[in-house]
Amino acid sequence: MLVGITLVVSIISSLGAPLLPDVAKDLDVSLPNAQWSLTAALIAGAIAAPVLGRLGDGRHRRRSILGALLIVTAGGVVAGLAGSLPVLVVGRVMQGIGLGLAPIAMAAARDHLAGEHARRTIALLSVSGATGLGAGYPISGLIAEQLNLHAAFFFGAILSAAALVAAYLEIPSNRDGPAVNLDVAGAALGSIAVVALMVGIGQGHEWGWTSAATVGCFAVAAVTLMLWIRHQLRIPEPLVDLTQLRHRAVLGADVSAGLLGVAMYMFLTVITEFVQTPSAEGFGFGASTLIAGLCLVPFSITSLLGSRLMTATLRRSGFRAALGIGGLAITAAGVFFALVHGALWQACVMMALLGIGFGFTFAAIPGLISRSVPQRELGSAMGFYQVVRSIGFSAGSALVASILASHAVAGSSFPGVDGYTTSLWAGAGIAVFATLVAVLLAPREARATHPADAQELATWRDDAELASAGLIDGEAEVRAGQ
Repeated sequence: MLVGITLVVSIISSLGAPLLPDVAKDLDVSLPNAQWSLTAALIAGAIAAPVLGRLGDGRHRRRSILGALLIVTAGGVVAGLAGSLPVLVVGRVMQGIGLGLAPIAMAAARDHLAGEHARRTIALLSVSGATGLGAGYPISGLIAEQLNLHAAFFFGAILSAAALVAAYLEIPSNRDGPAVNLDVAGAALGSIAVVALMVGIGQGHEWGWTSAATVGCFAVAAVTLMLWIRHQLRIPEPLVDLTQLRHRAVLGADVSAGLLGVAMYMFLTVITEFVQTPSAEGFGFGASTLIAGLCLVPFSITSLLGSRLMTATLRRSGFRAALGIGGLAITAAGVFFALVHGALWQACVMMALLGIGFGFTFAAIPGLISRSVPQRELGSAMGFYQVVRSIGFSAGSALVASILASHAVAGSSFPGVDGYTTSLWAGAGIAVFATLVAVLLAPREARATHPADAQELATWRDDAELASAGLIDGEAEVRAGQ
């Protein structure tokens, strides 16, 4: 059942990037505006993950799972019926809440399964996240191509409804679990800050970067963020423990993770939109939604491969080498397609390189954190890292929409080719900076002279596999707490 839930939420997360051209065409909006159907879901996931993770550690786990799946199912129906972009965005926000279900599923596996059985199940959940994403891209594309855009979202609703029924029948209650305090005020302040920031980034070009609306969004984000930070530092059980940032390696890892999240969703968006652009525009391949989804499958496959190759690299050369290799692969992917984009196979090569890069980096960064903080602080440090990474996903989606909007072509619903190449160069630059930050701030103690044990390496691999599906590994935090 837990594997089924993880598969469902990862498949639903795939109902984003490949469908953007269909959203633009069906709802008669520009591609940058259609991007909000993806950005909104990512924002919801970033906000929901720490909240669901906290509730999953207490006596409300079963109700949290059922409630989240109910909202996700309703969101699929709303998205399927949507006749306008605002309605679709509402539906996608509801679906995005499901992206926070992975950590709660892992907590259930830990509590209800014993020993090595729990470990194997958690590993299976991690692989399921990446597998579900890889399968979801072409499946959603096929449904949209053979039926229509609305059918793809209804497909997500059917899957989540089936998961809801099965969860109701199979997930045991844990009412005897510990009571947990949910920082409602922290969740509200954090949500306002994230939403205001993403709206400012995503709409900055359309409104004008110096307009009252854009400046107002950034001001609200800044003020609310300062209030949120003050609140988190003052309460005894914060939603996110910010004191972890005093550790140099944690600060570097968090900054790097956020920036890499930005680059990841910039690249995913560019590929899916570029390959579906009609060749009559002077570029693009006029590919179907199915083909666009298939172009993303190499990313899921090679991210799994990269997370496993990282283990050998770590033992041989250390964290800095692993981060350097991963960052180089990500940068090379963006530069390659920015320079060479005349054939469809080149898009597949880019995605394969990208998967290797993120498999390395998203597996190495948790290890860097775990080797740089005291054991008693590791759970909080890992939790903060994963929230920052999720916010990076949202920021990347909003940023690429703004860049593409700034390269609109008169009389065309598609941005000019310069918009895509600019996005690729920007993403590559962000990846370089993220890698430098992580490598330069990594302390000497974080090298492989202190070899990680098998369980630690497995934990880092699990996190990388879920990250490639846009999900969060709450089990890393749980195991750290143990």
